[in-house]
Amino acid sequence: TTHYLFIVVVAVSSTLLTINAGDYIFYTDWAWTSFVVFSISQSTMLVVGAIYYMLFTGVPGTATYYATIMTIYTWVAKGAWFALGYPYDFITVPVWIPSAMLLDLSYWATRRNKHAAILIGGTLVGLSLPLFNMINLLTIRDPLEMAFKYPRPTLPPYMTPIEPQVGKFYNSPVALGAGAGAVLSVPIAALGAKLNTW
Repeated sequence: TTHYLFIVVVAVSSTLLTINAGDYIFYTDWAWTSFVVFSISQSTMLVVGAIYYMLFTGVPGTATYYATIMTIYTWVAKGAWFALGYPYDFITVPVWIPSAMLLDLSYWATRRNKHAAILIGGTLVGLSLPLFNMINLLTIRDPLEMAFKYPRPTLPPYMTPIEPQVGKFYNSPVALGAGAGAVLSVPIAALGAKLNTW
């Protein structure tokens, strides 16, 4: 009973940690503006939470379970906004599960070596999460049209949609998100694992 209770507590706590690490959901009205912030915060927190979780349970697959909980939570939020009269595309549910599966795979393939999971899995998450979510965002309707047609009542001024700069690689959300996510995932996950051993 204690073991299962611990799993529930860690899953819920990790989900809240990830949500508060940055914008955990893609509101269409500023999806592209928040992409880099999302990529950095979510790739690092997914790795930190999943590594912390896996080291306690020792079971490959817990990262995917962790990502599934966040996905369900986000779908509930999407449903709530939809019930308030906003269009279906107003919220895009982020893609965490494939990146978490890569983390679980690296943990399993390296025979549950926590250092390999951090280095290999962290890098895979940092590189894949921005890519999966960029593809995800390409499937929604025009963000600027949605932004001005369905403004959020709580939208702060600094999140006001602006016309994106196109054709500049250094200003590319994919380049910034993938690079920053991959670089930051590993050391932060390592710090989380170190704290776990104390």
